Amino acid sequence: MADLLIVDGIHTYIGQSHILEGVSLSVPRGSITALLGRNGAGKTTTLRSIIGVLQPRSGTITFDGKAVQGKRAYNIAAMGIGYVPEHRAIFRDLTVEENLRIAERKRGDLARRSDLIFELFPDLKTFLGRGGGNLSGGQQQMLAIARALVAENRLLLIDEPSEGLAPIIVENIARALKRLAGETTILLVEQNFRMASQVADRYVLIDDGRTQQSGAMADLVADDAAVRRYLGVS
Repeated sequence: MADLLIVDGIHTYIGQSHILEGVSLSVPRGSITALLGRNGAGKTTTLRSIIGVLQPRSGTITFDGKAVQGKRAYNIAAMGIGYVPEHRAIFRDLTVEENLRIAERKRGDLARRSDLIFELFPDLKTFLGRGGGNLSGGQQQMLAIARALVAENRLLLIDEPSEGLAPIIVENIARALKRLAGETTILLVEQNFRMASQVADRYVLIDDGRTQQSGAMADLVADDAAVRRYLGVS
């Protein structure tokens, strides 16, 4: 399976703080790869470096054989990378439909993708006219993911989709992500190891801004020592 995304030894700073000190990872085409680590390990900074919100000072990022580093975020997005940031960054004063339409790159994108979106998230079809701020936390997360599906992105970067959600909603999000694996490639940051282990094919562990190990998710599930050391769970 060819790699759609390759990150090789990136170093990223926020101000004077050296956050990423040599993160490397690869995301095979058609897979769900989970980027795992403790709070503060550098997971979100890695996603922001890939999408161009932050610019690495060194290292390379390659998407579908094309260099990404140094490009502006909107140019990277136009290459076919969707970004679902943490904390459900929807437009609370816009309706569900307006939130989705604003994500169109070409006229008619939403119409072409609506069957998939509403199959995954039927609540959104029910509440098309409701304001984003009047949705439940779970529905807001569904909307955040759905917005990244409006354009036909080949890679989704999804940051902490289960954060703060009830277990039944987490299960619904997990099912949607597994269904999406047949449609696109996903790099998933997820603090909930149980959820990540259920949906991801592969994993990358980072700690203190450095890649520590990677491989098949089934191998990590069986590696109690690594899970305890890098994630603090058993």
